[in-house]
Amino acid sequence: MSESPRILCFGEILWDFLPEGLFAGGAPFNVGYHLKQHGVDVRLVSAIGRDLLGEELLRRLRHWKMDTELITRHSGLPTGYVRATFGEKGDAAYDIVASVAWDQIFANEDVTRAALGAQALVFGSLAQRSPFNRTVLDRILTVLPADAWRVFDVNLRPPHDDLNLVRNLASRATLLKLNSAEAARLTDGGDEHPGREEHDARELASRHGNRYVCVTAGARGAGLLHDSIWHWENGRPVDVADTVGAGDSFLAALLTRLLQSRLSPKECLARACRLGEWVASRRGATPSYNGAASHLIR
Repeated sequence: MSESPRILCFGEILWDFLPEGLFAGGAPFNVGYHLKQHGVDVRLVSAIGRDLLGEELLRRLRHWKMDTELITRHSGLPTGYVRATFGEKGDAAYDIVASVAWDQIFANEDVTRAALGAQALVFGSLAQRSPFNRTVLDRILTVLPADAWRVFDVNLRPPHDDLNLVRNLASRATLLKLNSAEAARLTDGGDEHPGREEHDARELASRHGNRYVCVTAGARGAGLLHDSIWHWENGRPVDVADTVGAGDSFLAALLTRLLQSRLSPKECLARACRLGEWVASRRGATPSYNGAASHLIR
């Protein structure tokens, strides 16, 4: 793979309404933001409204020097937003507004051209609540190069948690990434508990034919199954500010490292865990990278 791979991120871009303020968010956008910090040529395939919230999103993206050419502008649908609340341990609960711009993401000729030259496509499950988006995603997956990575980031948010849909998308993924609760639910409908992550990863890989399955387990750490070999990285304690975006930064770091193929899968996993922990120690999903974080992206 090239030093700076081109990666498309398909799905929701929105505002997270947090107690501390408004933050640009949405899992595919968050992954894209952190990919950009790694020097990746990242393209966001999403949609916003022609409204004040949409204009401010574009302003933020341009400030971060992120490409906005593949983001649809809707006149009839508003920019999406989510109200987030937090528990005592920093865990988040989300109220996701429906019938918003990212429910209709268009794939024009520019999107097709970008997909034809991409090394990877990152897509989540939340944006697939819309039949329109499911059709568009299928079109993009079809035109991707055969050797491009299909990266499925599972994000089960009731009521947008159709397991049959998730299983169908999982069968098309090179890399399947999900948390331990999602893995347990998808495997047998049971509850997650420490120690079952490897079993669930192996079961999912066997069912869906994934080359990579990554299972995150919050403060406990994360595991990566690669060509039938299981790697585990223990989490390290941090003072958690909130968990918004920690998993997205983890995925960005993991994918970048795996694509560049300089490190072993176990080393890639460890680097991803360290970045996720750093983001969890900051407010919001898109903290500013500074000297303290520079060693995490080298």
